[in-house]
Amino acid sequence: MLISKYSAPDFNPYGDTSPDEPNALWAAPVARGPLAAIVALPGSKSLTNRELVLSALADSPSLLRAPLHSMDSANMVQALRSLGAVIEEKPGAGAFGPDWLITPGELLGSTTVDCGLAGTVMRFVPPVAGLALGPTTFDADDSARGRPMSTMISSLRALGVDINDDGRGCLPFTVHGTGNVAGGDITIDASTSSQFVSGLLLSAARFDGGLHLRHAGERLPSLPHIEMTIATLAARGVTVASPAVGEWVVPAGSIAGAEIEIEPDLSNAAPFLAAALVAGGSVTITGWPAATTQVGADLADLLPLFGAEVTRTGDRLTVTGGDAIRGVNLDLTTGGELAPAIVAIAALADGPSEITGIGHIRHHETDRLAALAAEINGLGGSVTELEDGLRVEPRPLHGGVWRSYHDHRMATAGAIIGLAVPGVEIENVATTAKTLPQFTQLWQAMVTGDAA
Repeated sequence: MLISKYSAPDFNPYGDTSPDEPNALWAAPVARGPLAAIVALPGSKSLTNRELVLSALADSPSLLRAPLHSMDSANMVQALRSLGAVIEEKPGAGAFGPDWLITPGELLGSTTVDCGLAGTVMRFVPPVAGLALGPTTFDADDSARGRPMSTMISSLRALGVDINDDGRGCLPFTVHGTGNVAGGDITIDASTSSQFVSGLLLSAARFDGGLHLRHAGERLPSLPHIEMTIATLAARGVTVASPAVGEWVVPAGSIAGAEIEIEPDLSNAAPFLAAALVAGGSVTITGWPAATTQVGADLADLLPLFGAEVTRTGDRLTVTGGDAIRGVNLDLTTGGELAPAIVAIAALADGPSEITGIGHIRHHETDRLAALAAEINGLGGSVTELEDGLRVEPRPLHGGVWRSYHDHRMATAGAIIGLAVPGVEIENVATTAKTLPQFTQLWQAMVTGDAA
């Protein structure tokens, strides 16, 4: 397996595609026969960025073992460093980069946070900035400035934080921290993203009055991510009570430092495991946790619906493709981030599919429903947008350019289709560095049989 070390002088966080050529086309490799691959993946982005925030707010140092080193985590590290946390690299046993030792410091503003494309940075760090002394300006890449932020802005205002957004409800905005947040009882609408709930819960124990948070909206997407946040808090001595669905209570108190081993990113396993269905053969992911809050764990139940066989031996999960790919009807309300891979599989199935419960992914890095429909249809497919999902009618596909929309999961969805369709060229595959800098190397190695 080809591994790129984050700490090495020649580390390229964009894989083998230069960030100076974002419009360069990457020829997606075609599978020439059944796969027989064993793939190791770096740490979970969702867990890494949650643990970084908690470590910066803790009452003692923390050590994160095998964290993810990617664009999103680099933006989080820089954000927390700018607010006063000391984050040092330490040699570790992980194959994808060093460990991180985080020593909390006095939280000070008078800085600017570049969120890049990271939703976790723009939703998790503003409450931390409210606890800092001084103004903190938040901005992001042009393509991320339109992502919904009004819920976070109004939530912090309700908790006593002064924020100047010039009425936009999105980036850029400035948090004028006073060194403390009053906390208390608020009701929000988190229908567009569970990250608003997680962002408030992560800092809530440091609020003067803790937090009593209620969600009032049409739906609450991605509940597993909120459960992940609650689990990470519990491991650090913070108990989150949930008296009812969509209601959370966090008492004021301290957050403990901890030594945490970061699990491999199971959502990033999706395209690799999907490859076994598309190309045939089998793909094994190593380090699969026995129990986890990661939504990627649902792949073990979802992929058999398409006709795959899923087996587990120790910490290895193996997916073996069947004779054909079946169409499915799925509600993916809890696992929207898996939708691009699932829809890519459906486009290659032998019958129609309907994927619903994913209206909220219109507000991710791009409008993923519109993007998936446009790109699959551009290759000759037939995908219809629904209010809350997509209907996929399989048709013979042909090669062509697959646009990524600066969205890492769009890029990997194109790679899945490219396994079976010659001539697929992915625009800006470098965007996969957001959560998986080694994607192109690992993908090529999987296809050629070199992954181990």
